[in-house]
Amino acid sequence: MSTPNIAQQLAQFAADLSWDSIPADVRIRASHHILDAVGIAMAAGKQDFAQRAFNAMASLSGPGDVGVIGMPASLMPRDAAVINGFLCHSLDFDDTHQGGIVHPTSSAFPAALSSAMMNQATGQQLLVAYILGVEVAARLGAVAQGGFHQVGFHPTGVAGAFSSAIVAAKLSGMPAQETAHAQGIALSMASGSMEFLEDGAWNKRLHPGWAAHAGMTAAALAKQGFCGATSPYEGRFGFYNAYLGALSEACDLSLATSGLGKTWELMSTAIKPFPACHFTHAAIDSALALRDNISNLNEVESIVAKVPEGVIKTVCEPEANKKRPANSYDAQFSIPYTIAAALISGNFSLAELEDNMIQNPEILALAEKVSYQADPDSTFPRYYTGEVIIKTHSGQTLKHREEINRGAAERPLSNEEIIEKFRANAATAATKERVDAVEKLVLSIPFLETAKPLSQGLRG
Repeated sequence: MSTPNIAQQLAQFAADLSWDSIPADVRIRASHHILDAVGIAMAAGKQDFAQRAFNAMASLSGPGDVGVIGMPASLMPRDAAVINGFLCHSLDFDDTHQGGIVHPTSSAFPAALSSAMMNQATGQQLLVAYILGVEVAARLGAVAQGGFHQVGFHPTGVAGAFSSAIVAAKLSGMPAQETAHAQGIALSMASGSMEFLEDGAWNKRLHPGWAAHAGMTAAALAKQGFCGATSPYEGRFGFYNAYLGALSEACDLSLATSGLGKTWELMSTAIKPFPACHFTHAAIDSALALRDNISNLNEVESIVAKVPEGVIKTVCEPEANKKRPANSYDAQFSIPYTIAAALISGNFSLAELEDNMIQNPEILALAEKVSYQADPDSTFPRYYTGEVIIKTHSGQTLKHREEINRGAAERPLSNEEIIEKFRANAATAATKERVDAVEKLVLSIPFLETAKPLSQGLRG
């Protein structure tokens, strides 16, 4: 008998996974990751881009029964998954699996919520499927060894289509064979270009929601007996060969299934302390650590940021764009801007992404002094390392290095810190009473008899 391929192994894992087979600490942490995503979605809902995205989805099929997070509306399941994924991801404040370089919750949770509503699933079933989605997305991303960014694909979008297919298949009660076909079908749907980096386009915000939409579609087709590609990952034109080209030679396919059911990648998924690309976080913390040692920022002559070579295309180039970001997305993916803003403000929060800050002459002047170097000692992608070196006109040299970025598995934010982050984000869009109610609701997911109270309660 031949060894099952990746799709078959993931499908069997999905079919076998149960509430009792998941450790209690993983289940508890999962609820907090969802809470984090919900707070971000609530904060995002007041943005112009969010309303435009919602209007587009609503125009396609009209009202449905799946709530839109933070908005007074419900949409049809797939359209709700698109906009909920959009909202969870659109501030670039959502969780990141570092090895996979994916944002797993922003596709796994919307897919799970919509699929749970379609199938009258319990809160426990929803949470199991969500955890499953995180595990799959993390592993599929990790196989590429950071390669997707190098060839212009956004790992969250492409890996999320497969993980969402498995989420939807799990909540539909599909057997392993059909779940394997769902992955084969998703191969023709996985998408997400990094071209948004060139001009701060809004495309990236769509990627996880569209992945959830694609996965739900693939699962529905498979459930009706539609045949998918049998080797969607290892095949000659499979996921890694087709998307990575020559870089596929560096892939470690064993990472897709290694430790399934024993090593829980959700516990290695970082909660972001800053609303910016995770590749910038160690540099931001390094800048903040040095700030108190500089009495006058006008004395700064130059700033060098040492970053992993694999992130340079994302957060350092093209250099002119990074030093003068045109909008918030440009700013979130800019080493010069995030360092300069942190040094000026003493923080990096959603406030530093407002137009008045992005256009602040003091920040822009300091950003012009920032250059970058590839860090030969980086442990990327295991850790998103960063170092900042500041030289002053008086000849002083200040250095600070973050070997392990804050939020990583070895430096995790506590569940209490996640709750505080949720409250701060949600409070930008809702009353304290509303924030408290949503917090209680999300943390009680395991006790819900159906997903309906969650869907209704997340509406604005």
